[in-house]
Amino acid sequence: MKYTQNEVLQYVKEEDIKFIRLAFCDVFGRQKNISILPGELPRAFAQGIPFDGSAIAGFGDEAYSDLLLHPDPDTLTVLPWRPEHGRVVRMFSSISLSGGADFPGDTRRLLKRAVEAAEKLGRGFFFGTEQEFYLFNLDQNGQPTLEPYDQAGYMDIAPEDRGENIRREICLTLEQMGIAPESSYHKEGPGQNEIDFRYSNPLTAADNAMTFRTVVKTVARRNGLWADFSPRPLPDWPGNGFHINISVRSEHSGGDLCHIIAGILEKAPEMTAFLNPTENSYARFGRFKAPRYISWSSENRSQLVRIPSGSGEYRRAELRSPDPEANPYLALALMIQAGLCGIRQRLDLPMVANLNLYKAPPEVLARYRQLPESLPEAQRLAWQSAFIREHMPACVLESFCKQ
Repeated sequence: MKYTQNEVLQYVKEEDIKFIRLAFCDVFGRQKNISILPGELPRAFAQGIPFDGSAIAGFGDEAYSDLLLHPDPDTLTVLPWRPEHGRVVRMFSSISLSGGADFPGDTRRLLKRAVEAAEKLGRGFFFGTEQEFYLFNLDQNGQPTLEPYDQAGYMDIAPEDRGENIRREICLTLEQMGIAPESSYHKEGPGQNEIDFRYSNPLTAADNAMTFRTVVKTVARRNGLWADFSPRPLPDWPGNGFHINISVRSEHSGGDLCHIIAGILEKAPEMTAFLNPTENSYARFGRFKAPRYISWSSENRSQLVRIPSGSGEYRRAELRSPDPEANPYLALALMIQAGLCGIRQRLDLPMVANLNLYKAPPEVLARYRQLPESLPEAQRLAWQSAFIREHMPACVLESFCKQ
């Protein structure tokens, strides 16, 4: 549901709301928040709530530390796991400098700008996300282990799939927050799960991806478990992917999706440092349906981009390289900008790769460019990229590339 500022103020008064969390994330996508009392909400809307930016990763040092949070009333939602009496709500927030100018490290605002750039070209982008995670047991001190919660396999059912009730609780919690999952099931790895979302506009998709991670971790902990979103928590089992489905609606006729895919394939090596921002990310590539080569095909899960079966509103492309450590605002912003590059330059798709790249001989694989093999290589490509420098503020680029 969409709210205005006045409606939020009225809602807080009528629904016994005692705490309002103003949520944002650092440049790496780690969610943060400040809790305020209802009496501070008018000031938050009118002037913003100050905080020390120097303590947040990628937000600068002590020289320019005063930043302000401005809640977005459209994103108001109750946190269902908090008490019914003295309820807690959350709003995502934009960030400004103390003088009122936009803060360059506000990655949510970077996504808004990408959406505006698309609208100027008469295009509307939509995204559906698929995030994988493992459920591990806690030790006797409540610390995470690498002991899987179950030993079930792909799409198994209870009793082998012990995560069934956890996923159910996650989905019901999300529904209470106004977020409707599309499907949920057990993945190949022991204790590995996936929950998918239907497509939505870019900002909603990224906000929902952030909310999803919080809900999963909260529900897991309430059940005495640890939810692990890292790219490769178990060396001999599949890693966790953050597959992103992209579609477009256009005022123009035909061909847009092909140009968008071509743009994403063209810019993929330069974007990888943001889509796969940890050393562990690169242990995932090239195994268990995680891509290594820059290629595309229909339905084929060995490719970087695949075109799933579907038509009309379900016509989309799926980017398979990102992992859940990615900041979703940056990931979607870069995918939009790369897609717009493909549209502007009328880029053609390379030859389709209708083969299993996991089983192809070396002479065939030699025809394809590869994704970076390590984080330092990905950082170097991003640092040298004119495309990345055009769309990423210096503070964000420097945080990711550590040059």
